[in-house]
Amino acid sequence: MPPLISFAIASYNSAAFLDQAIASALAQRGVAVEVIVVDDHSSDDSLALARRWAESDARVRALQTERNLGPGGARNVALAAARGRWFAVLDSDDLLHPARSEHLLAHAEATGAEMVADDLLLFDDARQQPPSLFLRGARAEAPSLIDLPGYFGETRMYARAPNLGFLKPMIRTDFLRRHAIAYDPALRVAEDDALVIACLRAGARYALLPQPLYFYRKHGASITHRLATRHIDAMHAADRALVASFAASDPAYPALRARSRAMTAAWAYNHLIDALKARRAGTAAALVLRHPGALPLLRLVLAGRLARLTARPAAAPAPAGGVAIISRQRLTGATNGSSAYLIAIAGALRDAGLSCHLIQPSPSLFGRRPFFTLSQEMDVFASIAIRGARRWRNRVIATDPRIYARAALGIASRFARRAGVTAAWTRERKAPYAIATPWLREDRLFVAAHAPAAPVLALADYMFQAEGLPYLLAPAAKTGIVMHDLFHARAGQFGAGGDSVDQVDRAREVALLDAARAVLTIQESENAFVREALPAVRAINVPMPARTVAAPAPGRADRLLFVGSNTAPNVLGLGWFLDEVWPRLRAARGDVVLEVAGSVRDAMGAPPDGVRYLGLVPDLAGLYQAAGVVISPLRQGSGLKIKLVEALAQGKAVVATRCTLQGVEGLADEGAVIEADAADDFADAILRLLGDDAARAALAAAGLAAAGRHFGPARCFAELLSWVREA
Repeated sequence: MPPLISFAIASYNSAAFLDQAIASALAQRGVAVEVIVVDDHSSDDSLALARRWAESDARVRALQTERNLGPGGARNVALAAARGRWFAVLDSDDLLHPARSEHLLAHAEATGAEMVADDLLLFDDARQQPPSLFLRGARAEAPSLIDLPGYFGETRMYARAPNLGFLKPMIRTDFLRRHAIAYDPALRVAEDDALVIACLRAGARYALLPQPLYFYRKHGASITHRLATRHIDAMHAADRALVASFAASDPAYPALRARSRAMTAAWAYNHLIDALKARRAGTAAALVLRHPGALPLLRLVLAGRLARLTARPAAAPAPAGGVAIISRQRLTGATNGSSAYLIAIAGALRDAGLSCHLIQPSPSLFGRRPFFTLSQEMDVFASIAIRGARRWRNRVIATDPRIYARAALGIASRFARRAGVTAAWTRERKAPYAIATPWLREDRLFVAAHAPAAPVLALADYMFQAEGLPYLLAPAAKTGIVMHDLFHARAGQFGAGGDSVDQVDRAREVALLDAARAVLTIQESENAFVREALPAVRAINVPMPARTVAAPAPGRADRLLFVGSNTAPNVLGLGWFLDEVWPRLRAARGDVVLEVAGSVRDAMGAPPDGVRYLGLVPDLAGLYQAAGVVISPLRQGSGLKIKLVEALAQGKAVVATRCTLQGVEGLADEGAVIEADAADDFADAILRLLGDDAARAALAAAGLAAAGRHFGPARCFAELLSWVREA
């Protein structure tokens, strides 16, 4: 069966980067590919490297030119050998996003295009310049079409606007062959430009996507504005021949003439610089008189020198060999289950000798809180980069004024509701979870700018962050997704409003999880799902570890405790408990008190009698010590059982619902937890424990023993650390 895409890699002394280029082409998802490496008589071991690839992977072919032909000639060799329906160029030092081909081909099919391209992410290995995106203006905002007049208008030499000739389109192979279109071997620069023009003249429909899916490597201090004279001479000659081939009545002719004037000015500028360097004043003066358009281009020399003097280097990369973690949850410490889980994983990696670097590419994590404080637990990260934020010591402050406006509106609406105002603007509107917000161009660029150098491991915190992994520009790194939860299993559990992240069906969840080489699951049932749905992906079970106390703590016979953040499962579960269970408890024991710790308070109304909303509590140890029973009344959701494990590790008697115990049902079978689903049963279990000190102490001891048995750090992290050591 022939491949869908033939990638042509013209290689000349490219051994330093060729491995990465080939690997990124072979990593294209959802499409069959072949990679044709054409060595253009290199003097390094590029050919031997390509042949090793060909011997180990049948999708790779290694060819060699009879003599050095330049990139156009080498690509013609690849084009003649191509078997794919689409022909795509990949420079030997560049990289591809693994989903690039899927996106481009889907857009080509939707638009009927014979050519399709995308934006470029420009990056510099030496970090002398920060990463940047190529397209600007309308081209960067939405998909567009490129016609011949538009192409001529946007491919002018040394213009301030992006030159579309730098793009790397995929082209239908049969279109090229039907119209006998190939590269001009006389051009060693701008050979791609000449090919695109030939395709457009032959009637090709050219579609452009604004997503940056092609990663274009710039080398070190290559801040230059002048081509070698022999190359500009060849381009100038080709330009004159092109103009001569057009009729003046052609609709594209005016744009072509304007482009040609820019080419002539660029040609004259190059020769002017040569004359000035050789101190041939007469030649320089004659060039300026004949081609005054060259004179304004001297700004390029000044701009280049100024750029070298004032260049602000990209963020200094962290030492090679660390771990890059991409997260969009607000991480301030172990303040909720998902934060505690990620921090625990980072801690295990740090203890194994790896530095962990946290990259948070979206200001949406601020929600309606424009500032927060990082706890000492965040010291587990060697570096923390947050887009749209300023950091002063452990304080993080948002820089986007819209966040402050949302915060002010939230405060005003809260006071208005308390005053009895019922206008539409006063309604509680919970901000969407940042973890699932759409990725923006700025998010991708931020990841590229703050990626550590050559990380061994790259982790996406939740599957929604897997989109950021390719922008670490580290194709050799092992990639993993910290799963947290099985989201499609939550769909529909939270009513019409959902919980901001539960609207994911099975197919989409599988596709998102398939974006990494491994998935870290928190419980065995989710691990089994990954193994069944994604057999090619490594499923690594990483339960939440528990650091157990020395002895069980039976606590007070009049005190209950609930700990939870402001998420839909906690809000709905606590709401059910207060509506259905709490009245029964108060009727039986008027002295019982429920303490509620965590940001779940923000979503609740006025507390019923006997209920105390404490908000965020820096240290929960005292609350756990005093509580007679810890409750976990979840009715919806799955995934993290962190607060359950934490309570057991604190040596507490726990009453929980079947939903809470999903995935860890064995705890109830072992007698470590009391399971109760009906309101009466839940209330009766609590009352029995409060009324029987011995039973409460026995359950607390059983829970503590189970926590140590099942959730010790060494056991929880063994599989993860084994996988990391393989890197």
